[in-house]
Amino acid sequence: MNAPTKPVNLSTRALPDLSLLEISAVIARGAATPLEVTEAVLARVDALDPKLSAYIAVSRAHALEAAETATRERAQGLDRGPLHGVPLALKDLCETDFAPTSAGLALLRGHETGRNATVTARLQQAGAVILGKLGMTEGAYSGHHPDMPVPKNPWNPACWAGSSSSGSGVSVAAGLCFGATGSDTGGSIRFPSASCGITGMKGTWGRVSRHGVFALADSLDHVGPMARTAADCAAMLTAMAGADPADPTALTAPVPDYLAACAGPIRGVRIGLDRAAVLEAAAPETAAVLSDALSALEALGAEIVPIAFPWPGDSTEQWSVLCAIEVALAHAGRFPEQRAGYGPQLTSLLDFGLGLGAKDVGAALQWRLVYNGMVARAMAGVDMVILPVTAAPLPEIDNPYGAPSAGPSNENLGDLLKFTAPADFTGYPALTLPGGFDGRGAPIGFQLMGKALSEPLLFQVGAAFQRMTDWHTRRPDLAPFQS
Repeated sequence: MNAPTKPVNLSTRALPDLSLLEISAVIARGAATPLEVTEAVLARVDALDPKLSAYIAVSRAHALEAAETATRERAQGLDRGPLHGVPLALKDLCETDFAPTSAGLALLRGHETGRNATVTARLQQAGAVILGKLGMTEGAYSGHHPDMPVPKNPWNPACWAGSSSSGSGVSVAAGLCFGATGSDTGGSIRFPSASCGITGMKGTWGRVSRHGVFALADSLDHVGPMARTAADCAAMLTAMAGADPADPTALTAPVPDYLAACAGPIRGVRIGLDRAAVLEAAAPETAAVLSDALSALEALGAEIVPIAFPWPGDSTEQWSVLCAIEVALAHAGRFPEQRAGYGPQLTSLLDFGLGLGAKDVGAALQWRLVYNGMVARAMAGVDMVILPVTAAPLPEIDNPYGAPSAGPSNENLGDLLKFTAPADFTGYPALTLPGGFDGRGAPIGFQLMGKALSEPLLFQVGAAFQRMTDWHTRRPDLAPFQS
């Protein structure tokens, strides 16, 4: 199955249904202006978002002004790159000087910071048109605040739309923007990317500055792009990544041309597979998607290498300790002083964090060091590993982490984090790709996790896979969401 070729036939495809790079090519050749594209996407937002609830705020006037500027610049021959004039949107934990930033907290609804996050500024400098802010779980943890809207999965509104970056996943899948920012602490770029049938890159920890991004747990938090294709995400990450004087933890390594890396062959790339954990223990539909993906990658010349990946039984407990103590720091001065304004899931995590002692935290930090060494050893002979995002198809609930009374270390949380937490513990990059559908028509994705700063190779493999398959070209039926 081959991806669609360019140039795009605009007589048969609506502008919002194109990928980021497809619409970029349309704009570059003058078939549509940034203003025309922005107006088309805003019209779709007006028609669909009242039921999809992807956006927490649409910055219409700001977006149209930016689109007019991009249209003038393009007409004058200025080319800022592939994002120039392309409508994108931001997860509502990225600060903006033109819209409030709530981070999913009802008590911060309407909160103005008066500044742009570094990632916001860099996307604007690349010429992107920022449409608005996207809905998310409370504080980027597991559940939505009862008073905040919940984004709906456009493939099946009864199915989970992913965790905290749910608005980002929904908006890209439904054509309400061409790309979005997401964040990932336990899987929140990868869950919604897989759930909504799109592509997402959780880069190496520190590859994208977190300055001006509301924290869940600083040592686990990652910011990254979510879009239709690996090449789309590569174009976004090229603009987003890099050193930042405002964030001392941002990596100083040079930023490569990730988009250029997408063109390369993958013959000889070594992909590790823990068959017992990844294929034999997964639900049949998930295992079938992974098997098909492995066959495609082998056909492209990749070598599948058996490995034994570490799966310690206490990894969820340790993740919860590390996350809880850091979220307590992030909310200092608001919690417990404003406890009544918090929802049940985040309250449970905060109470857990505030109750931890020094020995608890020290033990978790030491555990993480040992575990990261185990992962590095397991991956020593391969370039990356292939993993599911979730072991089974999507649950038909909004908050699959379980009831808040169960606490942050409940069994359901462990089931979800098994395949995603390793990349957050280690800070390794992971690329999520759409790979098929379950019997309900809901997407199933998989992930490729590489070593530190191996994003170019991950994009290379992901783009090759998408040249051979067409899962990334599938679009949900949006008729049920028409207002």
